[in-house]
Amino acid sequence: MIIAVNTRFLLKDKLEGIGWFTFEALRRMVKQHPEHRFHFLFDRPFDPAFVFADNVTAHVLAPPARHPVLWYLWFEYSVPRVLRRIKPDVFLSTDGYLSLKADCPQVLVVHDLAFEHFPNHVNRLTLRYYKHFTPRYARKATRIATVSAYSKNDLVERYGTSPDKIDVVYNGANEAFKPLTADEAQNIRNRYSSGQPYFVFAGAVQPRKNVDRLMLAFDRFKTAYGLPHKLVIAGRFAWKTESVKRAYDNMLHKQDVVLTGHLGRADLAALTGAAEALVYVSLFEGFGIPIVEAFQCRVPVITSNTSSMPEVAGGGALVVDPLYVEAIAKAMHDIASSPALRNALVEAGGVQLKKFSWDLTADRLWQTILKTQTPLR
Repeated sequence: MIIAVNTRFLLKDKLEGIGWFTFEALRRMVKQHPEHRFHFLFDRPFDPAFVFADNVTAHVLAPPARHPVLWYLWFEYSVPRVLRRIKPDVFLSTDGYLSLKADCPQVLVVHDLAFEHFPNHVNRLTLRYYKHFTPRYARKATRIATVSAYSKNDLVERYGTSPDKIDVVYNGANEAFKPLTADEAQNIRNRYSSGQPYFVFAGAVQPRKNVDRLMLAFDRFKTAYGLPHKLVIAGRFAWKTESVKRAYDNMLHKQDVVLTGHLGRADLAALTGAAEALVYVSLFEGFGIPIVEAFQCRVPVITSNTSSMPEVAGGGALVVDPLYVEAIAKAMHDIASSPALRNALVEAGGVQLKKFSWDLTADRLWQTILKTQTPLR
């Protein structure tokens, strides 16, 4: 087969959720299937490290697509033009977009429909684009892969997509996330939290991540219980962060909050592995990769009772209402004060972890690609 792939989220030193899915799935897929030819479509100059094997040809298509008008030009003009030249058997798009003008089979990866649930979290032009095009993409796609049963059901209920057209392809966690020895963990605490235990949040800071309520909850935890713990926020400030900045400015215990900015994979893995717990109380997630990363580090998790997070967490997390600050603060105290609870969550997380790996992701996504071929080639 000839397989064209939208790889515009493969950005050096800037990989986040969709970028990691693309990176981890593709680097396995191209090596496991050397008999097939892959064409990676970038929207800007790329790092050669993203050309994972000899059966990959890279193309740079203008314009750089980081704005609704440019998205349209890229997907409806640049992509169809190169697909007519490549003549692929299938076009794989891992970021929720595809080309309405392309006439080859297409696999669409939908990570979530967050904009449908929280339309005020994106700007007006972006929302109009998503609202207009996403249902059309879902209809146009030959097959859809999505990262949780929750997101599959969301597509079925909101857009009337046939469930038979959708495959659940879970995310995984990078092998850099692993348990630390006691000495390694203490070295990380010395580096980030003055040697004290800490809770960690990992992810880009934006409205859906609920970091403002997390800060309020941590403030209440510190005031109510007087424990030495700190809160480490590991992620770049992305968009609409005004409420987070206000929450931080008004904290009584802001001296116990550490803002690291974006971290590389190795640093984030170490930071996660040394934490007392991951606190990932997002308002909405299509999956929630940090939950699985914490499981892999044998670190307890506090997460939300909304969207896909209970599905991913299984019995390996304390699940709370993300809108209820007191519940988040109490969960922090429960974990901080009970080694038995921490151990129980770690063991349950280890069981849940067996459902998720990037090897499984690559295999399941490959099976979705094969389903577009009739007969299989």
